[in-house]
Amino acid sequence: MTSTRLPTEPPVWIDTADTLQTLAEELQRHERIGVDTEANSLHAYREQVCLLQFSTPTTDYLVDPLALDSLAPLVPVFASPAVEKIFHAAEYDILGLHRDFGFEFANLFDTMASARILGYEKVGLGALLEKHFGIRLEKRFQKADWGQRPLSPEMLDYARLDTHFLIPLRDILHKQLEAKDLLPLAQEDFARLTHPLEGNGRPPLWQRGGHHLSPQQTAVLEALWHYREAEAERRNVPPFKVLDDKTLVALTRALPRNIGELRRVPGMRGARVRHHGQGVLNAIRKGLKAPPRKVERLPRPDDAYRERLDALRRWRQQASARTSMPSDVVLPKPHMQAIAAANPQTLEELKPLMADIPWRFDRFGEEILQALPPV
Repeated sequence: MTSTRLPTEPPVWIDTADTLQTLAEELQRHERIGVDTEANSLHAYREQVCLLQFSTPTTDYLVDPLALDSLAPLVPVFASPAVEKIFHAAEYDILGLHRDFGFEFANLFDTMASARILGYEKVGLGALLEKHFGIRLEKRFQKADWGQRPLSPEMLDYARLDTHFLIPLRDILHKQLEAKDLLPLAQEDFARLTHPLEGNGRPPLWQRGGHHLSPQQTAVLEALWHYREAEAERRNVPPFKVLDDKTLVALTRALPRNIGELRRVPGMRGARVRHHGQGVLNAIRKGLKAPPRKVERLPRPDDAYRERLDALRRWRQQASARTSMPSDVVLPKPHMQAIAAANPQTLEELKPLMADIPWRFDRFGEEILQALPPV
């Protein structure tokens, strides 16, 4: 176990244009920096990044984006191939940073992805820090409202510790990846993280289907969904804090006509009925008067595709057991689905389907072809 001390100096708070510019220049002088973000997803209608944390080998910094008109000085930091940005579970942070500030990314290192590739049983930051440094992180602020100001001293300390140990943790995991010849695999996953997907690709509840509703009930569900969104935006809270999805579907199936019937619907009790009873009943009436909504369902995959997908799943599980890597590390789900759909018969046909995961192609290409059922 490596001996690492808890920080004694307070983090540097950045909330002015001048101090941000100075920080950006300082960060670009380092080969590696730790990075993290805190958001308010559990406390606001539209989630936003409310705090950015950076650590160099000597100093921790906390950047307040709510107090700054622009984070433009950080653009070259995130885009620089000369500065390695070390995250733990980078995907969520990168999505938020790209969505809110338009940052583009180069040269990442993800400590959680590295731990998964190495076959660690526990890959949370707290577990890794306790294992390697004997440090126990405070977890009680994970769901805190990071949009509030001022932040308490305890919250500031919690935030800075999320990046303070990332550089030495990265060094340990980097050596382990090299020792197992897995660094190229990790690097191709880090490269894939630099291209965040816009949005979450998830359609509204009433468009998803799978609820076994009639077209008229689907129109009711749409009306209820719009009511919930409007209420959540008005109150600036996440939609689930108004009415959760299960309650919306239960209302759609029950179609209550009055407050008495509304109280018998699962999920509609007490405060919910008081605050939303009339609005819900109005939305149901609106949906019943609206044109029926038929949900367009995706065509069912053919039997041959499903057979190939099942075969690839079985191979992936076997490879996972053999390599001690999670199955989705052996072959990511989108690539597995693309291979099942294309049914390649040669390495030349398989290669473009695995163009962004070349290490896996070289290591597993022949096995993947052999796993596919014969034509």
